[in-house]
Amino acid sequence: MMTLTLPPLAGLSQEANRLLSVVDLRAPIDNPGLTTPMQLIFALALLTVLPFIVIMTTSFMRTIIVLGFLRQAMGTQTIPPNPVMLGLALFLALYTMNPVWSSIDRDAVQPYLARRIDQPTAISRAIAPMHAFMMRQTNEQELAFFLRITKQPVPERREDVPLLVAIPSFMISELTTAFKIGFIIYVPFLVIDLVVANVLMALGMSMLPPQMISTAFKILVFSLANGWHLVAQAIITSFK
Repeated sequence: MMTLTLPPLAGLSQEANRLLSVVDLRAPIDNPGLTTPMQLIFALALLTVLPFIVIMTTSFMRTIIVLGFLRQAMGTQTIPPNPVMLGLALFLALYTMNPVWSSIDRDAVQPYLARRIDQPTAISRAIAPMHAFMMRQTNEQELAFFLRITKQPVPERREDVPLLVAIPSFMISELTTAFKIGFIIYVPFLVIDLVVANVLMALGMSMLPPQMISTAFKILVFSLANGWHLVAQAIITSFK
């Protein structure tokens, strides 16, 4: 049976590193090298960190922020509800990340499960597509900033940028891009609000809140323009 050989982690005792070094994700739960409670703790720790990894290293962040801007611009408050927005963002992220995850499955997961490569090789092969995706979406300004504050030497190639720099640079770049897309989405709805407010004022109905009228017009215009399709298409095509 082939076991995972994890590198020693700083700050952990020799016994803890020994336990981590015998973790075999392909082995049954009764692995004699590790007790069942420790296996459960290790599995739960991985599941706890997994959502943060998905948020920090995939297109999910940009997608959910843009959808949040859309809902706020329409003025529909909690419609669509949060579970619907999260589900839509997750599936759009799945479509966007499909080439990356297919590459990871083909080059890292399947060879590792077939016992053709060892654990360090599988990890390096899995990280490479994610790293390349993040670098394609990262702006030079953010990358230079985090290289400077971490006092890392400027690498000759983007492939040599460490994850300590790549992940925060990618997150800041995603936030910047998401806010730019959100501004573009906001403008048409803002125009509708201004037009409705001016019409109500011209009719002498200044005491009537414009949002009561403009929300219906925004929903109508958005539906007639097939807005959900356009927003989803814009999000997916915004990734290089």
